[in-house]
Amino acid sequence: MNFDAYARTGVDLVNARLDDLDDLRALFPDESGWMRDEVAERDLTIFRRAQKRLRDVFEYGTSGRDGEAVAELNAMLEAFPVQPRISGHDSSDWHMHVTSRGASVSSEYLAGAVWGLSVWLCEYGSARFGVCADERCGNVYLDTSSNCCRRFCSERCATRSHVAAHRARKRAAVGEQVSVPTQAESLSPVS
Repeated sequence: MNFDAYARTGVDLVNARLDDLDDLRALFPDESGWMRDEVAERDLTIFRRAQKRLRDVFEYGTSGRDGEAVAELNAMLEAFPVQPRISGHDSSDWHMHVTSRGASVSSEYLAGAVWGLSVWLCEYGSARFGVCADERCGNVYLDTSSNCCRRFCSERCATRSHVAAHRARKRAAVGEQVSVPTQAESLSPVS
């Protein structure tokens, strides 16, 4: 099983827009087309709740609250239990599913996402769960950097944030120059 891929489905869920059923369908990649076809309105509510809970896990990890991240993941593992089974149509197609046959789309997807994030936490620690430092973004990510120093979900957000900070420093420097009196102004008598 590719636990990183399962963990990334958790990231995808937290970052997804879930305004309606079409948004939820857009969450499923082509290889999970059966989920897109079978997802129902009742799944949307379940996905929204799980999305909020998983966002909390990332926020706990980012702020060093490991115990709370673990407690939330454990609660979600109970709510969406992993029940592995082998599936496929012939000997060249065997693969693992994380839930029993006939499970709902939300059960299948969320069991995998929660399991993947749980394995990720055990392997790398919750400090590797990140929330983008760009205030306009808020997306989450898994920090795969060599020294656990990633702060942004993407290069785009990092660049945008650095450019904004640079421009703010420039504006502040120009503002300081304008408000500093010249030597002649400071020596002239006050009227």
